[in-house]
Formats: sequence, structure tokens, C-alpha cells
Amino acid sequence: MSETAGTPELAVVVPVKNEADNILTLVGEIHAALSGVTNFEIVYVDDGSTDATPQRLAEAKARFPMLSWVRHRFSCGQSQAIATAVRHAKAPIIAMLDGDGQNDPADIPAMLARWKAEPDATRDKLLIAGWRANRKDTSSRRWASKAANAIRAWALKDNTPDTGCGSKLFSRALFLDLPRFDHMHRYLPALTIRAGGKVESVVVNHRPRGAGSSNYSNLRRALVGVPDLLGVMWLMRRSRNPVVEPGQ
Repeated sequence: MSETAGTPELAVVVPVKNEADNILTLVGEIHAALSGVTNFEIVYVDDGSTDATPQRLAEAKARFPMLSWVRHRFSCGQSQAIATAVRHAKAPIIAMLDGDGQNDPADIPAMLARWKAEPDATRDKLLIAGWRANRKDTSSRRWASKAANAIRAWALKDNTPDTGCGSKLFSRALFLDLPRFDHMHRYLPALTIRAGGKVESVVVNHRPRGAGSSNYSNLRRALVGVPDLLGVMWLMRRSRNPVVEPGQ
């Protein structure tokens, strides 16, 4: 199928902040992974970058017409950047990637196929979550992530071994129905379950960062994680999912 003809079926959304040196490589990899698989679009959100990210996005747009991008005038955080990207997407299915190049776009076709294999009645509330079984990060980051995932699994019962993985696939309608708050992207599995949905984890490739440096430290993640976890625990306890039956 052509990646430009007709309404796209799939949108690959990528939030970025100061990732100028990773833009062209990642967009090219997304194009290579999905060309001939489905009609797709690529939606980037520049979250207030102070480097050459806007210029690199303009260059990428000239080479890859299925790319569109918008910019936050000032940084609003990764979760808001994802939400902006999803709202700007035209496709009903969303694949999410981090902008640092560590998530592999080549995993998207298999994730899409698994999502489509779900029955129509439950597909729109299915979240396919990537699982970085062989992480290419520093030992301190791997241990911090392992501890955070264990705490989240215990507190939220989200049945997800790697909630922090940026590779995820879900319906646009599901995402737009979820509560939004800063850092909510780290809790998408729990929020999906809260909405009456289902989460399936699939092993995905993980790669060393291509260029640049992370916008987060282990300490910063930990400091924001505690109030976020308590807030999501409250949301989970207060949720209700009625079984709706037709009227008489």
C-alpha cells in the first residue's frame, strides 16, 4: 500500500525535545518499516526545543511528505506532547515512539498485526505495550526502571513488566478517553485497565541512544513518581466500568 494515498490507518506519534541529531534517522527508519505495510502518517511534536530540532523537522518534512509536525512554544512535558500529537493525528490507530531512537520502528508492524487480530468488539480498548527485555541503558537506569516497574505492578496491578517503554500501540479513541495529567504516559497500562480495556506486552528491540542526552535523570523520575503513583492509585480505586445492555 502507498504510504501517502488515502486516509492513513496508522499514525506514528513522536514527542521530542532537543533531539535534532536523531530526527532524520528515526523518520527514515519509520518510513522504511511501514512502507508497503499500511497507509501511515508520522506526527512529531517539538516540545519547546532550544536546539536545531525545528530545522531538522523541516528538512525531514521535505523528504518525507507523510510527516507533519507542530511545536509547543514552551516545554509542557512529554505527556502533553504525546496528547498534542494524538489530537493532530488523522489515523484511528496510534503507534507511539520515543524520539531518542532507542525504540525500534521495525517492531511496529508486528504490534499492529497483533492489535488487528483482536476481535472487533474489544480491539479499540486493547493496548499493546512494548517490553524491553534486553535494555541498552546504563546499569543505574536499568535498576531504577526495574524497581519502579515492581512498585507500580504491586500498587496498580497493571500486569505490565515494562510500563516505561516508549513503544506502544493503541486506538486513538482509547487514548482520548483517558484522564490526562503530567507524566500520564508512564501509566498508560493502568489507565487502560481502569477504562475497562486490556493490556498485552510484547518483547521489542531496544537500542543505545543515537545522539544527544536524556532529558530525565533517575532522581527526577523518582521525585515525580511518588505523587503520580498515589494519584493513579486513587483513580483506580474510584473507577467503575458498567456492563451496558440494550433497553427493553
